[in-house]
This record gives sequence, structure tokens and C-alpha cells, in this order.
Amino acid sequence: MKIDSCINLLEAQPSWIILLSSLGFLTLLRAAIAPLSWVYSTFLRPGKDLKSSYGSWALVTGATDGIGKAIALQLARRGLHLLEAEIEGLDVGLLVNSAGTTYPHAMFFHEVEEELWRSLVRVNVEATTRVTRAVLPGMLRRRRGAVVNIGSAASAVLPSFPFSAVYAATKAYIDQFSRSLFAEYKRMGIDVQCQIPFYVATKMVSMKQSSTFVPSPDEYAKAAVDWIGYGPRCTPYWSHSLQWCFTCFIPDFVLDLWRLHVGITNRNQACILRYTTLVVESVKEYVPFCAEISNEDMGLTQNAFINDGQDQDEMSQILVADHSDRKIEIGQK
Repeated sequence: MKIDSCINLLEAQPSWIILLSSLGFLTLLRAAIAPLSWVYSTFLRPGKDLKSSYGSWALVTGATDGIGKAIALQLARRGLHLLEAEIEGLDVGLLVNSAGTTYPHAMFFHEVEEELWRSLVRVNVEATTRVTRAVLPGMLRRRRGAVVNIGSAASAVLPSFPFSAVYAATKAYIDQFSRSLFAEYKRMGIDVQCQIPFYVATKMVSMKQSSTFVPSPDEYAKAAVDWIGYGPRCTPYWSHSLQWCFTCFIPDFVLDLWRLHVGITNRNQACILRYTTLVVESVKEYVPFCAEISNEDMGLTQNAFINDGQDQDEMSQILVADHSDRKIEIGQK
């Protein structure tokens, strides 16, 4: 009887109310399922059998260190043969483009030398494009294969990445390149995926110590390999995906201000360290005992400059003037 009453009540409602109610219910259902789906895909879902799915050979660029080296080791543990150079005639089933480079430190764009930004484009954009183009024909002939490109939260998550503008732009290319290739080749049996890591404890980001939110290369690589073949875009490591979720609730202008502050701080510290090194090296040439100055002493000097709170431009002028006059002063003494 109650069911009949509910049906009659629904029939009495305008169709637009029923439509809106249905959309609202589906939205709530999706929101309720999303956390469960995340737990399953992050912690419970098994990785694909890459050898049977794509082939026995894998090519990993940038495999000498960091994420690339860790991913290569994970693939080797799963039975794939790794390539170093020649690929013609081999069943290259999986390509991982992890080679990448960035600025030596935070810089304004006008401070970036042409050689540096050209190097970023060659490694991050041109090399990825060329290697992908080289392996795709073989994958098409076999009607199977996978291409994994390592992107960055600098372009895919954050609205801006000041003081590393060219690096962020190259990673934005990787993201769009990967998503477009996924749409082109999915129906031909080829999976193309862009993985979006946040910070990983590698030399490239000058972080040696891993933590909950900054995994080691091995920790990241295990999660990365488990995600291969699942969707065109992902953030494999669990704490990275939580960080991405958190940033969705922060207005863009707040994220812009935060990254601007981080970039300015890093640039100032790099400038102070560079000028301090110039002064110390100049002194070493004329005062024998100064050759004994250690890196730790230089670090203390750097911290003293930072804590002094002087304006960056003023400090730069002082240090440059001091460097140019020091030889004459010491020589006279």
C-alpha cells in the first residue's frame, strides 16, 4: 500500500521535479561511491600482467636515476626485458618516458639563459615526442602496447608554477599530448597514460629524505607500475592523490600566492648562496687559512645573510661590490 502511495505521489509531480530529483540522487550516489572506488584502485586493485598484456620488452627513458631507475627495476622484477638503445625488430610493448630536467633553482623567466630553456624543451618535449613516435608503428602492427609519460603537478594540478615557468609549460605539453594520444589509439589496443606525481625524493627536486607526502623513488615506482593501463591520467601514489583532492578546495589566487612566495624564497636563497660562494672563493685566493673554510661554514654564512632580513637587491649589490673590491683590499694588506 505504501509503495502504491509513493508511486501515485511521484506521478502527481511535474516531470521537471522528477528529473531534478533523479539528477540529485545520482550525484549523491556518485559522491558516496567515489571514496570506495579510490580505496579499491589505490590499495586493493592488482596491477596488470604487463608482459602478457603488452609484450616482453620495455623501454624506460631516464633510467639512470630517480623515478626512471626505480620504474625500470620494478618492471624487471615483473619479468619484462629492458632496452637501452636499439629497438628495431623487438617487441617493445611498454614505453615509459621518465626522462626530464628542470631549472637548477628558482628563476624569473628573464633570468633563464637560452641554452637552459632550449635544453628543457629538448629533453622534456622533443625527446618524449621522438621516442613515442619511434615505438608506435610497432605497437600498431601488433595491436597492443602502452605508453606512460611522466607529467607533473606543476602543470596539471596547480594553476601556475612561477619561477619555473618553462618547466611547467613542458609538462603541460606532456599532459595534453598523452590525453590526445589516448583518444587516438585506445581503439587500436594501445594504452597511453600520463602520470601526475607531486614531489618525490629525487636529486631533481633536491629532496633526499622521503616522508608521508614525499615518497622515495621506489615507493612511487611500485604504485606507478600498478597503475599502468588504468585510464589516461592518474596520480598513482596515495598521498599525492590526497594532496590533489585538497587543492581542489583552495581558490586559485591562494595557490598562486603560495607558489609565488615559495618561488621568491627559493630564488633569494639561491642568490645568497651563489654570492657567498663567490666571496669565499675570492678570499681563498689570497688568505691561506681561508682554504680551510668548510661547506658547513658557508652554510652558516648563508643563514646569517638570510636571517639578517636585508632587501634582496640591496644584499646583492653589497656582495657584488664586496667581491669586486676584496682582491685589491687584501692585496694591499
